[in-house]
Amino acid sequence: MDPIILDIIMNTQIQLLDGKFYNRKELLSKMLDDDFYYDFMHKFAFSSSSIKLLLDSPKTYYNVMKYGSPETQALRDGYLMHLLLLTPEYFEKQIFVDVQSKNTKKFKLAKEEHGVVYTMKEKNDAERLVEQFYRNEPAMQMIKGCQNEYPGVGLVQGKPFRAKADVLCDDYVCDIKTTSNLKNFEISAYNFHYDVQAYVYTEIFDRPDFRFVVIDKGSKDIGISNPVSKEFIQSGRDKVAYALDLYEKHFETEELELDDYYIEINL
Repeated sequence: MDPIILDIIMNTQIQLLDGKFYNRKELLSKMLDDDFYYDFMHKFAFSSSSIKLLLDSPKTYYNVMKYGSPETQALRDGYLMHLLLLTPEYFEKQIFVDVQSKNTKKFKLAKEEHGVVYTMKEKNDAERLVEQFYRNEPAMQMIKGCQNEYPGVGLVQGKPFRAKADVLCDDYVCDIKTTSNLKNFEISAYNFHYDVQAYVYTEIFDRPDFRFVVIDKGSKDIGISNPVSKEFIQSGRDKVAYALDLYEKHFETEELELDDYYIEINL
């Protein structure tokens, strides 16, 4: 096939993990819907989150892909904060129950009726964090004039990846994080594999720089990163390569075989 024609086809279509080709523009349009993004695309494209699971263990990746991931309080808190800050119209649509604990009968009944519900404490905590963000002019400048919750899909190291940028600006991608220890963020960013996210997002969104705005859940202090270093991006690139090698070894085979997987321990 003519290389020019092939290039046009590859720029308009992408092959996902189910082996089928999809129109990129149609996928991006559908990815604006969270159900499609977190269901269909979760199954048939990698993400920085799925790479983190593979880095933890191929068994962890397999179990989460098959059974789903357990909900944690940190995920609930982070989700609400992001909603209020980036898409407040969706925050207002959430169901909030006037209780302080999820263990109350009132909360459990509301959950049975509505599915996903939150306590007033969770609502108040999110509002306090976002209020501090609004009061911080340097933080507000980081997201001013940019697009929020912007989806992307593309090939990274030859594999299909999905992403949704918290903040997409003309020359950088910005991600909003919460932390319980802002002073330790430079270390925890590697431990939580945020370098993977930085690498994947700069690739998918074709932006030269990646930055973080971090809110301390305790002190409410705000940290703003410079564009992350080349070393940070390279660390993410190396982790993705290692994770994809694990995926190829354990999942791109005729039969799934994880029983003999082990982690070597050297003392």
